[in-house]
Amino acid sequence: MLRPLVLTLLLGSPVAAADLLDLQQLLEHGDCAGCQLQDADLVHAELKQADLRGARLSGANLSRASLRQADLTGADLRQAVLLGADLSGADLRGANLAGSDLRQADLSGAQLDREALSHSHWEGAQGIPSSASSYADLHNRGVDAAIKGKHPEAEQRFSDAIGRRPDAAISWLARGIARGEQGRELQAAADLNQAARLYRQGGEETLADELDEAADKLREAPKRQKGNGWGSAVLGGAAGVLKQLAPYALKVMSQGLL
Repeated sequence: MLRPLVLTLLLGSPVAAADLLDLQQLLEHGDCAGCQLQDADLVHAELKQADLRGARLSGANLSRASLRQADLTGADLRQAVLLGADLSGADLRGANLAGSDLRQADLSGAQLDREALSHSHWEGAQGIPSSASSYADLHNRGVDAAIKGKHPEAEQRFSDAIGRRPDAAISWLARGIARGEQGRELQAAADLNQAARLYRQGGEETLADELDEAADKLREAPKRQKGNGWGSAVLGGAAGVLKQLAPYALKVMSQGLL
C-alpha cells in the first residue's frame, strides 16, 4: 500500500485525504470512476483498461502514461498533460479536453466526440479522426505543416478540411499549393480550378481568374522531379500565401463566410 507521503508527492501538492484515497484506489486497483485527481502526477502510469468514468483529472500530468482501452467517458481532462500518452482504443466520449496537451499521443481507435479536440494541442499525435477536430483546426494544421515544408502532411490536413467543408475555397487553394510543391501539377491544377469556381460563386472574379490562369500554367509545365516547388513558383511563392490562410480560416469559421 502506498504511504500518504508518497501519495502527496505523486499529487504534487497538498490535497484532501479523500483525494489521496482516490489515487491509491487508482494505482492499486486500476479503476476509480469519479475520482478526484486534479493536478495528480501520473507520468508513465500503467492505467491500461482503467475505469476513469467521470474522473476529475484537470491539470493532471499523464505524460507517457498507458491509458490503452481506458474508459474516460465524461472525464474532466481540461489542461491535462497527455504528451506521448497511449490512448489507443480509449473511450473519450463526453470528456472535456479543452486545453489538454495531446502532442505525440496515440489515439488510434479512440472514441471521440465530434470536434472534441478543437481546443486541444495535438501536434504529432497519431490516429486522430478528422471528425474530432473543427474545420478551422484541420485547415490551420495544414498551414502549419506546409510552412514547415511538410507538404504530404499538409495535403492530408487540407483534404480532411475539404471533407468537412467542401465549399471552402481557401482549403482547395491550399491543397493545390501543397500538391504543386510535391510536383503533382495536374492534381494541383484541378484543385486551383475548383478553388476558382468557388471564389467565382462568391463574387471574387479577379482572384478566380488568377487561379484559373495558374492552373493553366501548371498543365503546361514540363514534367519535373517530385518536390520541385513548381506550385509555389506559379503562385508567386507558397510561403507568403500560406501564412495568410490560418487567420482567414478562423475568420471563415467565426463569421460563417467562405
